[in-house]
Amino acid sequence: MNTPTFLSASLSLFLAVASLRILSPTLSYWKKVPPSVPEVADLIVTNGLIYTSDDSLPFAHSMALANGRLLRLGNRSFVQELAGYGTKELDLGGKVVVPGFIDSHVHFIHGGLQMIQVKLRGVNEKEEFIRQIKDAVQSTKQGSWIFGGGWNNDLWGGDFPAASWIDDITPNNPVWLSRMDGHMGLANSVALRMAGITNLTDNPRGGTIMKTACGEPTGLLIDSAMMLLVSQIPEFSADDRREALLRASNHALSRGVTTVVDVGRYFPGVSSDLPWEDFSDVYLWANSMSKMKVRVCLFFPMDTWSRLADLINKMGHALSQWIYLGGVKAFADGSLGSTSALFYEPYVDEPNNYGLQVTELEALHNMTLESDLSGLQVAIHAIGDKANDLILDLHSLVASTNGIRDRRFRIEHAQHLASGAPGRFGEQGVIASVQPDHLLDDADSASKKLGQDRAAKQSYLFKSLLEANASVAFGSDWPVAVINPLSSIKTAMRRRPPTWKNAWLPSECISLEDAIKAYTISAARASFIDSDLGSLSIGKLADFVILSTNSWEDFAEEASASVEATYVSGVRAYP
Repeated sequence: MNTPTFLSASLSLFLAVASLRILSPTLSYWKKVPPSVPEVADLIVTNGLIYTSDDSLPFAHSMALANGRLLRLGNRSFVQELAGYGTKELDLGGKVVVPGFIDSHVHFIHGGLQMIQVKLRGVNEKEEFIRQIKDAVQSTKQGSWIFGGGWNNDLWGGDFPAASWIDDITPNNPVWLSRMDGHMGLANSVALRMAGITNLTDNPRGGTIMKTACGEPTGLLIDSAMMLLVSQIPEFSADDRREALLRASNHALSRGVTTVVDVGRYFPGVSSDLPWEDFSDVYLWANSMSKMKVRVCLFFPMDTWSRLADLINKMGHALSQWIYLGGVKAFADGSLGSTSALFYEPYVDEPNNYGLQVTELEALHNMTLESDLSGLQVAIHAIGDKANDLILDLHSLVASTNGIRDRRFRIEHAQHLASGAPGRFGEQGVIASVQPDHLLDDADSASKKLGQDRAAKQSYLFKSLLEANASVAFGSDWPVAVINPLSSIKTAMRRRPPTWKNAWLPSECISLEDAIKAYTISAARASFIDSDLGSLSIGKLADFVILSTNSWEDFAEEASASVEATYVSGVRAYP
């Protein structure tokens, strides 16, 4: 679908109708239109240990809610004053309550789709990898695509998979299997032929077609080279993607996540209208049909910045209590696992490989400058130390050119930082949008790829960032990693991979309070939604999670708990 037709027809018509029928009554949820204060609470939550993520009142025993917002926090007698006819009461039995978690970086619809595809996460043997695909063939009709994801070659010794592994068992089906980090994928020979990828096909800018010594494609495509094949895959139907949203939402709620920052499909360096189609066909549909269960803040491809700026100028950021238009996102480099993250020094096992700069710097600068000038928030993916420095330099240049304002520039991942970089995050006010559980996947491979000294000094520097007064927002990068804030909180506190006896760089461990704030109030600030979300504060939306533990001290010591219930706007959403 071409862009002008899409905007002028589908989106404009939908939004024009929505603005009259749907959006106007709900704008106050996001835009701090002061609601009238009711005299009687709808719900009183009491007898708990409520951690608010609000430094003015960190803990409370009880809270009163009405119309989906918090009316009062404090001790039982103080809150009970708002009880009246029809007020319900929820006795927590001493359980710990925290604000609803905000996952600062997900590929939400993609994750929902992947939930019913071939699951390769955790597979640690070549034979099991092949068996999973063989099983999928049995339930797939000839000619249909087989999709899967989550494989990690480091789990079986580091050898990359090849089309030859699966060609014999998939002679009649094209196959596409994305690596866990989303920066590399494996295609079988049927899929390669469909995409026209041969020994004569050159590497696209910002990507690599892996080939044998004889020059034949192995089936592996890295970063922007993936689009050579992905562009040939039939688009999932609107119904498929709508079901994926509902599936993903239920999954998120089961983990205590009430808001996600959806950064779209993950194909680095690829210009695509797909996130806009997801916006129109899925999110606006779900909003109009009252099927939204999780709040979403949406980021769109940076090369579509003018479309987003026009839409925000017409509609504002808040389309309802469920949908918030965030900003734009671009890529600076690839990933560590795919040896495409951009570093100053080469990979230890590939002395000529420094990684990939997947977007040309001048183009990235121009798009960032224009996006920022239009008032949009900018988020850029950077993993390697050189990539992070390049984006910090870019931010400094853009800020000096466009002038001082509250822009909350984001770097997504910020995994490996050169000396002095944490301080620059703090000085420049750049938000580090990081994913703690990636640490568990990278701990063993980082030393092999970077060397022990480099890996130890520059990887996942959460404490250094916080001590430099940088704003740190936590997320999962789901489906690259599992969506599980409590697991990520534990990882940030312990930094202990499953097979390790000790922490990886223990000086970078952070406290329970800091970890929870990174998943709540700091995550809200990182997307300009902190006026309504991120803490249990008077007037804010009543999103909260009841945990299994009844001891804050045990929680801080053991770094372990589970989700018992999730509430959105004061209404139980899980289980």
